[in-house]
Amino acid sequence: MKFNFKKNKKENIPAETDNPISKDISKRRGVRKQNIREFVLGLIFIILLNFIGSYVYYRLDLTSEKRYTLSQSTKDLLKNLNDVVYFKIYLEGDFPASFKRLRNETREMLDEFRAYSNNIEYEFVDPLENIDNKNKKEVIRQLMEKGLVPTQIQVKEGNGTATKIIFPCASVIYKNRELPLQLLKTQINVPSSEILNNSVQALEYEISNVLRKHTLIFKQKVGFIEGHGELDSLLVDDIAKSLSEYYTVNRIGINGRLKSLKNFKAIIIAKPDSVFSDKDKFIVDQFIMNGGKVLWLVDRVYANMDSLRNTSETIGFPLDLNLDDQLFKYGVRINTNLIQDLYCMKIPLVTGFIGKQPQMSFMPWYYFPLIAPSTNHPVVNNLNVIKFEFASTIDTINVPDIKKTILLTSSKFSRAINAPARISLEMMKKNPDEINFNSPYQTVAVLLEGKFTSVFKNRLPAVIMEDKEIAFKEKSPLNKMIIISDGDVIKSQIGVENGVPYAYPLGYDRYTNATFGNKNFIMNVMNYLCDDSGLISIRARELKMRLLDIAKIEKQKVKWQIINLCLPVILVLIFGLLQNILRRRKYTL
Repeated sequence: MKFNFKKNKKENIPAETDNPISKDISKRRGVRKQNIREFVLGLIFIILLNFIGSYVYYRLDLTSEKRYTLSQSTKDLLKNLNDVVYFKIYLEGDFPASFKRLRNETREMLDEFRAYSNNIEYEFVDPLENIDNKNKKEVIRQLMEKGLVPTQIQVKEGNGTATKIIFPCASVIYKNRELPLQLLKTQINVPSSEILNNSVQALEYEISNVLRKHTLIFKQKVGFIEGHGELDSLLVDDIAKSLSEYYTVNRIGINGRLKSLKNFKAIIIAKPDSVFSDKDKFIVDQFIMNGGKVLWLVDRVYANMDSLRNTSETIGFPLDLNLDDQLFKYGVRINTNLIQDLYCMKIPLVTGFIGKQPQMSFMPWYYFPLIAPSTNHPVVNNLNVIKFEFASTIDTINVPDIKKTILLTSSKFSRAINAPARISLEMMKKNPDEINFNSPYQTVAVLLEGKFTSVFKNRLPAVIMEDKEIAFKEKSPLNKMIIISDGDVIKSQIGVENGVPYAYPLGYDRYTNATFGNKNFIMNVMNYLCDDSGLISIRARELKMRLLDIAKIEKQKVKWQIINLCLPVILVLIFGLLQNILRRRKYTL
């Protein structure tokens, strides 16, 4: 009997596909190949993406308000830069967190500008670093001469606090010309957090604005009308200089000349005190009918502080300027009254004597209302309060094709006194009764937009209407004008040095050393009227700062400290435990 001890390999050795170890090896090889394939594809994709990116420029802004997306007008402005613009920003050093936030936001905004232009360069410096006290005053004086406005802040030093002067500003240099840039937009009676928010919100506008000043080549013509007792050149000297950065500014007397306003983009009628002749009215009317813009600053009641210098009482009486029917036809009526407002300027008043030396006190003068903008219209958005003097109320009239926008109103506690009105300084010595100030939110500035109808429609003989040289028009194209019921809004205070009078900056009050928003308001008005819509649209943007609730932070401080300390550790432990469990399941045979 023979026994065959040879084993059949096919019967005794399991197939490779049935071997768990072989399966695992094959699986690992497949995963490795897949990883290599994915790596190579990813690398090719990145190289391809960078190659395309070198030719195609695109940025993605994921913020809800698109805070890092520049407006088209800003991009166009940056494209036109043909030389380097150098920003020297004086926001470096040891100062509170709010100013550090402004510094960081400024840097991010300039980086955004650099993304669209290689001609933007900047540097952050501390202008007072390593400067001894002896030379600090000289450095501060030099910076202020450049138009930079300093701010005083409180900083901690040892066990107490000290006052420190900083310059939240920048000097912008382009083609050997240097212009100031104010980064902090101060506002009276506004919380510091809101001031910071408004300053950050205005960064694109402020930077674009200074670039526009640098690059402006052609300037439109703007004229101050004279010949009807308007404010003289010294009283509007400061605002005229500011306007000249954007426009060619002239003073022009109409004097009945039909073509006296030719080639002017806009005119300013600043506080006339005498009658407009029908011929001058006609010329202004036809200027509007042909698309010209007008800023009306009209007093309907004659009253000024000069009358109160020698006596404590005067009378405010109505002014007849022969403009009522014209303004009525366009859509407004300026009333012959004076606004009194509890939210007002304080003026110096002699309240007693020590020997022969008069003692001055600052008392509220209700005829000088401080108007706080309350709308989001770009002309007044985020402006500081605006100082008015002897303002009147404005009524709007229902006129076809005309849109009316209220820009400025008095406060909740105001009233109107009809002219002729007795004006006495004695009222400042009495405590006001809020019940009597029962006419809130009186209109003092209105924007009119639309197609205006000539006040001379159906009032002229056929000979004039058909005269080709006169070229009478009874309807304007789409146009706009702004009416303000106080001429002093555009007037600077006057000082005297070495016997020579000079104009203070518009909005500055030499008695209180406060600076109001009058200049920025007038500048915005003229930018809006002259169709600088690119800059105005930037001003209209609003950014949400999403500031932390300080009270809530103090209340829940310990809870969030524990969460911040413990939660990351717990998450790491859980992740490590899960990873260990998964690995055991995956690699255990």
